[in-house]
Amino acid sequence: MKKILILFCAFVALTSCDKLDELTKFNIDYNTNVVIESAVNVNLPFSVESPNVETNSESKFEVNDTRKDLIEEIRLESLQLTITTPDDGDFTFLESIEVYISAEELEDVKIASITEVPDTVGNVIELETSDINLEEYIKKDSFVLKLETVTDKVITEDHHIDVDTVFFVDAKIFGL
Repeated sequence: MKKILILFCAFVALTSCDKLDELTKFNIDYNTNVVIESAVNVNLPFSVESPNVETNSESKFEVNDTRKDLIEEIRLESLQLTITTPDDGDFTFLESIEVYISAEELEDVKIASITEVPDTVGNVIELETSDINLEEYIKKDSFVLKLETVTDKVITEDHHIDVDTVFFVDAKIFGL
């Protein structure tokens, strides 16, 4: 009977910890935009940078009942590009795209890419994300996203693109 009671208590403790652990996991969304200008050469790589993206990480952590020092990891869950203008624009002019994140005093790191953009793509494209801990970048005051692209068609109008990211955050339970 004593063994059953001990096993029961251990089971309750473990399942409670799992439920508490789920409370310290959340997503943070960041949105920015870039412009790909019409005078871009075909089959030549070029880069476009976003404006600084303010992280407001301390307040975002606080809203989720945690602090900077309790963060275990932050990973990019999704990165989606959407052409906002021209209205009939699509991503068929792209051959490939890589997205890098940079922040003060940190190296550029590739966080998402697509090596072959399909000819059937529309004005929204979801990139494959890298499985890298980006904790130090999101803890900074701001970061910049750099898009390195290669085009396979000439575009005659500037393309304004929204960059929507979702970062998964995992924090320690009660600082343990």
